[in-house]
Amino acid sequence: MLKVENVSVYYDGLQALSSVSLHVGEEEFVCILGPNGAGKSTLLETISGLLVPREGEILFRGEAIQGVRPHRVAALGIVLVPEEGWLFPQMNVQENLYMGAYPKGARKRLAERTDFVFHLFPILKQRQRQLSETLSGGERQMLAIGRSLMSDPKLLMLDEPSLGLAPLAVRDILDALSRINWEEKTPILLTEQNIFHALKLSRRGYLLENASIAMEGKSGDLLGNEHIKKNYLGL
Repeated sequence: MLKVENVSVYYDGLQALSSVSLHVGEEEFVCILGPNGAGKSTLLETISGLLVPREGEILFRGEAIQGVRPHRVAALGIVLVPEEGWLFPQMNVQENLYMGAYPKGARKRLAERTDFVFHLFPILKQRQRQLSETLSGGERQMLAIGRSLMSDPKLLMLDEPSLGLAPLAVRDILDALSRINWEEKTPILLTEQNIFHALKLSRRGYLLENASIAMEGKSGDLLGNEHIKKNYLGL
């Protein structure tokens, strides 16, 4: 479905990604691991069209999309939930959700998609008339994810969705991602600070260090890798 091939990106004159390659298959859940500054966010932003690679190719269902404008990438069904969520603070929960139903044809399924979001996150149904700026951190992240689902994405990418959240909110968020992948068969590409949980959720993973892919493999194998255990899991 998604293939990133030898992609290099420069940001403010510095190399942010160096010959990065990865792939995500249909219905697959893939995680990207690595320390802060390794290039994880840059990679997702490049796939979504916010950054243009200097070298390499990005293919989505066989179509080259590197350098394509972000709104056209989104129209193909690639949706990014950024680290900060990017909600509309002066809009209520329902209005924020409806903003996610922008692609052609999405509004025909508005009620169906809203019901699915409320099925995943019942608290949002209770809060649907509440301004998003008044929500808790966990509720705002739920809303950001819910909004991304309104367009029925073909590939869902999330950048550090549990960052700064309370443990109970983290549990709810990660459980919802598992259900999205399982119930909707939506492929997911996830960057996540909680490496243990990310590897437990995903099928495969990539370790990004110093702007390059340092390691890749099945998530279970990566969990048992000595380098990851020592440097990222504290074992």
